[in-house]
Amino acid sequence: MAIKLINIGFGNIVNANRIISIVSPESAPIKRIIQEARDRSMLVDATYGRRTRAVIITDSDHVILSAVQPETVAQRLYTKDDKDDESDE
Repeated sequence: MAIKLINIGFGNIVNANRIISIVSPESAPIKRIIQEARDRSMLVDATYGRRTRAVIITDSDHVILSAVQPETVAQRLYTKDDKDDESDE
């Protein structure tokens, strides 16, 4: 399995194969997930001090904060998958 990398803003890259979900940080349950990850030292803040717009949850139980909109991250993931599929043919 090839490693797929996705840009989550400001030159930060995440392994796309490990992403479980990309969500908005607005709801109370997501805020709770962020706080619990911070308490367990499993939080990666990639916002560079800017407002958190996307929360990325990985299969390793890491929670990654990004200043890029969830739709933008998803589009980058989707576009990356399309390019990989075309190169396989």
